[in-house]
Amino acid sequence: MADIETEIETSAAGTDDADRPLFQSQRQDEIAALAMRHGRVDVSAMATRFNVTTETIRRDLSELQSRKVLRRVHGGAVPWERLRFEPLLSVRGASQQGEKRRIGLLAAEEVPPSGSLLIDSGSTTARFCEALPRDRALTVVTNSILNAQVLADFEQIDVMMLGGKLRKNTMATVDAQAIAEVEQLTVDVLFISCDGMSIARGLTTPYRNEAMLKQAMIRSARKVIALVDHTKIDNDQLLKFADWSAIDVLITDTGVDESMLRSLESVVPTVRTA
Repeated sequence: MADIETEIETSAAGTDDADRPLFQSQRQDEIAALAMRHGRVDVSAMATRFNVTTETIRRDLSELQSRKVLRRVHGGAVPWERLRFEPLLSVRGASQQGEKRRIGLLAAEEVPPSGSLLIDSGSTTARFCEALPRDRALTVVTNSILNAQVLADFEQIDVMMLGGKLRKNTMATVDAQAIAEVEQLTVDVLFISCDGMSIARGLTTPYRNEAMLKQAMIRSARKVIALVDHTKIDNDQLLKFADWSAIDVLITDTGVDESMLRSLESVVPTVRTA
């Protein structure tokens, strides 16, 4: 969703397009096209774009779901064929930048004075790496080349890279070699991300190797902290890699609604919002 806010502003600026009434089918076609382009649409953004109520957009999304065009998730919808859609990390990193930066800053408060960290790959964990305190004597293990590049500038931090085959979309290693290396570790704190989550299923990902690696990471850690922005909530993916009982701290952003926040607080010992 890197440019969807820009598209909304442009549409609103051009009153001929923004104010013209659309038939329901036309509006739904445009919503579907935006979802395919950006990977997700949000109810509030679509209501603003088309100058209709959020209830109207929710009805549109329900109709598109019934036709197996989109699949509804918390606060919006994603393409029905989501498992075939994976934006490059550079694209994912451009969406929810403010939220991810705040999550990273708050997560940095959970870093111990010394010891070992294991940091998962992902755009949110990359923001966390940027926010790490520079005065801590830490050993950091990561499967992400991008995380390692950020941490290379931290004089007090020793960086260890997990080996294996590089997954180019995420610039991270996720194969059997990476899993085998993680299984030899015991770390103080794991900072982990996910592609989706729900109260019913826990944390999920579409990818088998990533699910297996994340499970190994969780087994290796004394404490597990999940960094999850609000767009991942109620956005279940194919494979579950963690029950809520495996998570000690969940850090998310203020885009989570109150009812969902209460539900999260009922299954995770500590929930923090950035």
